[in-house]
Amino acid sequence: MGWWEVNADTLASSRFVVSPLCETTASLMALEKDSPAHPAERRWLDSHGPAYRERLTADPVTALLLPVTLGRHRWIADFVTPVPSHEGGAQGGAEFYDELVRIRETPADTARADLEIAHRGPLPGPLLRPDLPERIADLLEWVWRETVEPDWPRRRRVIEADVVARTGQLSRAGWAAALDDMHPEMRWLGGNRLQINTRAFPPRQLMGSQLLFVPVTPRMGWISTDRPDSHGAVHRNAVVYRCSGTLAEPERAAAPEALARLLGPGRAGVLVLLDAPMSTTHLVAVTGQGLGSVGRHLKVLLDAGLVGRRRAGRSVLYYRTAAGDVLVRAQGS
Repeated sequence: MGWWEVNADTLASSRFVVSPLCETTASLMALEKDSPAHPAERRWLDSHGPAYRERLTADPVTALLLPVTLGRHRWIADFVTPVPSHEGGAQGGAEFYDELVRIRETPADTARADLEIAHRGPLPGPLLRPDLPERIADLLEWVWRETVEPDWPRRRRVIEADVVARTGQLSRAGWAAALDDMHPEMRWLGGNRLQINTRAFPPRQLMGSQLLFVPVTPRMGWISTDRPDSHGAVHRNAVVYRCSGTLAEPERAAAPEALARLLGPGRAGVLVLLDAPMSTTHLVAVTGQGLGSVGRHLKVLLDAGLVGRRRAGRSVLYYRTAAGDVLVRAQGS
């Protein structure tokens, strides 16, 4: 993909989007890769991996199709990763099925062409059949129903917290700072140039098109583009990226024992997390504590001068003060 030329108008129309389908696709990739990024993901894989493998064993055509589809050669078949719709909210089920139908209704010839590009050559004989989009859609529906939907409210809170944090970063330091840590290869190069990855692809101009940013909780990421219209123009592009490391790990922050005895474990955990600014919503998602509990902890920490707060757009971000830093460092955190 190389780099994209992105002007001010493109950035002005850019936005963050929550996509249940992208979250499900990333979860499918995690199940297929079976290489956990952290202990919580290991537990998730241990919980759902056996049923996933059993399903593929019972469906050898889909089992053969999957590595071709998901980019065995580092290129995902385009029809599997449509640019998310951003008109709706983040309710989950209804939106997931609205997005899934776009995959399910992909013409067979289009899917085959996309798969041959991903496979870097003709497809194996067993995959020369017209029902490949339906098979991938059926598998994604299973992953959603069995592994994502039961946990969607928590995942949505984590994703929304990441958006709040990045929006705050954007307001403080601009797009360059907000984009640089979405992916190890992504960075703002200056001169309207956004590096997407380090591959030797020709640059693309995104002038006049919209750029969407889509966080997911599994440590997966990809680029999506709309298919060109009759005039060859692409109107929307999406960068799907993994949530920041802290957010992707749903474990509670471990506060030093002495600090927990001094402040209480919940309050100490909040203070430890505030090495970077976070909103109340962000803290609720990361700690697993209720909104009321987090609010009470923040009030005590504010009154003690251990944290401060500032407004970033519509959000209020809390951060650790110098006094709070001294206290945390003194406890060996």
